[in-house]
Amino acid sequence: MYNLIMLKIINKFQELQNTFKLDLVSGVITAILFSAFIYLEHFGITLKVVNTICGLLSLGLLLYISKRAVLVAGFFIGILWFYWVGYSFEYNGVGYLTYIITFIFGIIYMLFFGVLALTNSVLIRALLLFGLSFFEPMDWNWLQIELLFVDSYIGVFKYQLAIVLTALSLPNYIKNKYRYLPLLLLIAALNFNPKIQKDAPLKIKLVSTDIKQDVKWKRETLKPTIKMAYSEIESAIKDDYDVVVLPESVFPLYMNKTPKLMEQLLVFSKEITIIAGTLISENSSHYNVTYMFSNGTYEVAKKLVLVPFGEYIPLPSFARKFINDMFFAGTSDFKTASKPTDFVIKGIRFRNAICYEATCQEIYNGDVDFVIAISNNAWFAPSIEPTLQKLLMRFYARKNGVTIYHSANYRGTGIIR
Repeated sequence: MYNLIMLKIINKFQELQNTFKLDLVSGVITAILFSAFIYLEHFGITLKVVNTICGLLSLGLLLYISKRAVLVAGFFIGILWFYWVGYSFEYNGVGYLTYIITFIFGIIYMLFFGVLALTNSVLIRALLLFGLSFFEPMDWNWLQIELLFVDSYIGVFKYQLAIVLTALSLPNYIKNKYRYLPLLLLIAALNFNPKIQKDAPLKIKLVSTDIKQDVKWKRETLKPTIKMAYSEIESAIKDDYDVVVLPESVFPLYMNKTPKLMEQLLVFSKEITIIAGTLISENSSHYNVTYMFSNGTYEVAKKLVLVPFGEYIPLPSFARKFINDMFFAGTSDFKTASKPTDFVIKGIRFRNAICYEATCQEIYNGDVDFVIAISNNAWFAPSIEPTLQKLLMRFYARKNGVTIYHSANYRGTGIIR
């Protein structure tokens, strides 16, 4: 009798162990398929057919895999997409938080996708997954479910995601030989009529720099950085460009406190329009800004959308000050503009975007054909962050029929359509 009981216990344990292994493997595979397009792009591989298949398979698996596998998938999606977020903490003197932040992102997206684990119903999961496409945890919008199809044969609009989820879920409710007929609905989700994206009728030089974040703000780096910027401007003038665009915070100082630098840039601006990132300080408030120097005058565009936990703390005020002082040395306190800023260059209107906000819909609202975006991606070097940023900008550019001119420090510089 004792041996029989032990045998049953061992068999049950092995059964549970095998089930756990299956849940782990299926969850990891789902996460890999859900993230494949990012890593392929990172290594310079853009295959629409592969991206289409991986996107469809990953969404299909999220609808059909076990509850525990959904939690595993969510955790590893959070890691694969956002392992790099904690890298920036090193430059705020709290580098020990890097791996903790990575783990937290895994937990956040385990809970995010964990909503699907509340049910085994494929149809309800499809509805929940569609609902999640509208949700941004902690104001962090870099996981867009439609982004899976940005370089595929499927479109990136909400109605196309709804069609895909419908097509993938209906076969579960048809038990005859026509079970897979609903997959034909995917034809309606194809990207038949992409929006037209125009080229600006100006000669624009996009400057790419590679200044390491750990030296960028050091006093001894300032003069060589300014000299480099002058050289790029003079080269653009020599090559007869209309506009030269330099990255976010290319001038690592408060521009409105440095009159000599502004005077020189105003002199250059009589020959070429200069777009450059820097900071300004007004009434004890700090702003991340873009300056446009043109025809001996200048305009300032303040950032509209701040980075959660980077430039502001998306928590109640009592917690905000504590976290800001404890983990960000009081620097996560930037202020914002009240609306987007447009620069008019030789009669052509450009919407300004600074880094994170170039991946937010707010920048693309209204009459926008062209965006000038500037970034400093050195906070997250080396990682997939510039690749994910580029894919997100491509996503919004294609959704809105906009062409983006992007200048970045550490990878990402280029024209994005």
